Amino acid sequence: MRRGRLLRIGASVVVLLAVATYVAVQYATGGRSTPRCTVVSANGDGASYAFTAEQAVNAATISAVGTSRGMPERAVTIALATALQESGLRNIRHGDRDSLGLFQQRPSEGWGTEEQIMDPAYAAERFYAHLDKIPGYSRLPLTVAAQRVQRSGYPQAYAKHEPDATLLAASLTGRAAASLTCEGTPGGADGARAVGPADVKAALTRDFGRDVAPTAGKDKRSVRVPVPATVDSAEGGERQRGWELAQWAVANSSALHIELVSYAGREWTAGESGHEWHKAPKTPKAPKASSATGDAKAGSGSSSAADEVRIVTGQ
Repeated sequence: MRRGRLLRIGASVVVLLAVATYVAVQYATGGRSTPRCTVVSANGDGASYAFTAEQAVNAATISAVGTSRGMPERAVTIALATALQESGLRNIRHGDRDSLGLFQQRPSEGWGTEEQIMDPAYAAERFYAHLDKIPGYSRLPLTVAAQRVQRSGYPQAYAKHEPDATLLAASLTGRAAASLTCEGTPGGADGARAVGPADVKAALTRDFGRDVAPTAGKDKRSVRVPVPATVDSAEGGERQRGWELAQWAVANSSALHIELVSYAGREWTAGESGHEWHKAPKTPKAPKASSATGDAKAGSGSSSAADEVRIVTGQ
């Protein structure tokens, strides 16, 4: 009987501690949940993957660094699956022995300094540099390709992340249009430092390098990202590039306080409700240009909505 009484008291204490922890978290966050992101399959099979805003930022960086190197979507999938296994797509400062960062790279093994490895763009660049040296890596099973880079003690562990990494890669490389949504945090978190268009432009340059040339928008809160015409534009390359940039912005919406992203007649807005991609409001058509340059552009069938990604911040 005494043992039963002690067990009941212990269970009550555990419940009370759990409730107290929940109340404390709700008080600290003002009742707000952690911003979430979701990527859905473009194949109509109902597959989806939900992850945090922090993971979304790191996944977007890994993808952008890969495509900027000219790496195929398969390489991005391998990199994302590796980071999911090694760190859960979190830039952590701990691991086995001196392992660090998204890919758990080790300074003692020549991956770089601690400061370098903790830079997600640098870490991704180093991963791709090693992957690119593996002959026929894109035709290898994902676990084999990842293991030849990582030399992990658990080489088969990468396999379980392949479905989620495949969804993420299709979205973040722009092949699957309007497939990534995030709740975002309009105006940024309470007490957070102000973030504005300059920060968005810096982050774009950090992840994509010279592949992008962001400019100021018509108002002080917006950024325009021109979508460069590509040699395979007839096959949809230009449109894919645009969706890559647009969905990168959505993935970074919480970190950079992005409130609106628009591209190709579609629009995403931040907030816990109504954050799905939807048809953008129609804007009045500009008068046709009379110059030779303007006539040539008008005759090309292009529109400003298709030629650039528009990003609006909360500051």
